Amino acid sequence: MSGKIPREFIDELLVRVDIVDLIDSHVPLKKTGNNYVARCPFHTEKTPSFSVNRAKQFFHCFGCGVSGNAISFLMDFNHLDFVEAVEDLAGFVGVDVPRESVVFQPGPKKEGLSSLYLLMEQVAAFYVQQLRVGKEGKKAVEYLKKRGVGGDCANEFLLGYAPDEWQLLAGQFNQKLLIEAGLLTSSENGKVYDRFRGRLMFPIRDKRARIVGFGGRVLDDALPKYLNSPETPLFHKGKEVYGLYELLQKDAKPPRILIVEGYMDVIALAQSGLHYAVAALGTALSQAHLDLLFRFTSELVFCFDGDKAGQEAAWRAMDAAFSALKAGRSCRIMLLPQGHDPDSLVRAEGLEAFVGRVQAAHALSDYFFGRVSDALNLSEMEGRAQLIGKAKPYLEKLPEGVFRDLMFARLKELSGVAKLAVLEDSAPVVERQNKPRQDTSRFSSARTAIALLLQNPRLAIIVGQKNIDWNGLEFRGIGLFQAILQTILDKEQVNTAVLIEYFRGTADERVVMALASLDLYVPDDKIDEVFGDALEALLKQGREAGVAKLLAKAQSKGLDNQEQQLLIKMLANK
Repeated sequence: MSGKIPREFIDELLVRVDIVDLIDSHVPLKKTGNNYVARCPFHTEKTPSFSVNRAKQFFHCFGCGVSGNAISFLMDFNHLDFVEAVEDLAGFVGVDVPRESVVFQPGPKKEGLSSLYLLMEQVAAFYVQQLRVGKEGKKAVEYLKKRGVGGDCANEFLLGYAPDEWQLLAGQFNQKLLIEAGLLTSSENGKVYDRFRGRLMFPIRDKRARIVGFGGRVLDDALPKYLNSPETPLFHKGKEVYGLYELLQKDAKPPRILIVEGYMDVIALAQSGLHYAVAALGTALSQAHLDLLFRFTSELVFCFDGDKAGQEAAWRAMDAAFSALKAGRSCRIMLLPQGHDPDSLVRAEGLEAFVGRVQAAHALSDYFFGRVSDALNLSEMEGRAQLIGKAKPYLEKLPEGVFRDLMFARLKELSGVAKLAVLEDSAPVVERQNKPRQDTSRFSSARTAIALLLQNPRLAIIVGQKNIDWNGLEFRGIGLFQAILQTILDKEQVNTAVLIEYFRGTADERVVMALASLDLYVPDDKIDEVFGDALEALLKQGREAGVAKLLAKAQSKGLDNQEQQLLIKMLANK
């Protein structure tokens, strides 16, 4: 079991990376003053309010308020957890992620998740056993043989069978964990029973090989044909796809990924030799799905049946794709002949012909304009106006960049309109960046001093030069000020990004993020002076408040010897 990522490595990573280069590779940035701006990738807007500061290694949106460092950006933008974001950032910088050798002792919550992962692994093994040696499993084996699925492929995907019994799992495993994992469900009278019964079982593995859920298929005409695990602490169907782990085992960076509709489509294609297919888990494709897949490839091909339902599914997938398309990403739409699914088509035509269809799939741009212009008479003004009305809402979702510009150029060409209003909103930038400098007196001394120290860690030198005796000082935020100062002194390399990472997950995280993004409108050549003045005012307030507190206590309860000495010392320095 790999250990924790060392804190020192995370600090070094945040010092080495240039957040401008990182974000620009996902969202094209434009320089304005000392900052770089773009339309915010986290909410819809017409005027850019997303700002990235190279000196602070920090981003902030003045529109929706989202902010953070490079790790925060990857977590939010690509829907990653912390470890995944660090791994992606290390890949961007070009270094390997080290792990501590010390075995980590998890807390209660993580221990619970570990127990759930272990249970899922054990249940999957149990289902595999039932498929191979169970009496009922023979039916599932015959079904797989009929579909052309061999033993090696079944083993690769850990296919199993859930016998048609109501209380089978409860007699084998911990009932509480089974309920939490979604493997047991309950009736109206509160009686619990196995969720999956009489079904061919498909374990769903995440990209780290952990089993997070199951899909089950009946072997007859019973309904529902497919049944998936419910939402659990491990399983979120809007964020996982079936077959991704198996795909990555074959090729960690495939040229393309084919997205099909069902479990058996993935398995049938793998059996035929096509190992780059995945399937959504009984839900419409989301941007989270697409961002996940784009981490491993630059091209996605959506494969759907050619009937009306398939056409509608393709349109919904394309809609989701618009928000996920950025520089270096492309999508294609592949509609199958009527009456065929991927399994039947690859059997009928062979693998080579099927792969040819994949490679010849419609570019998303062609498919989109074909759909929105269908049944419109573009020789008439009314038809061209309808085209603009139908297309603009989708094109506005596209992130700023070359593809977006080309899509609008194509719309202008088809509509014959030389100028579209939506293109006129790309010029403005964050007006706040050009606001006149303001008097910092409207901010408290504590807020000014802490914000400036957080944004300019080099100011710790000024604090050190004052030889401050913190004993007895009283001011709001003293604990945070000291924590930031000590963090700066403890680290060999530090910037704002490193500091806010230190406070991630703490009670002070929200305050630190707010102060890191606070613009005090102080000119660069005045930062030291303004900080020094704020610090002097803060220390004076702190001494006065500390003296007042001790005097009040002296009158009410009296002071001990240590407090008396402290009061004498503070009065002398006041």
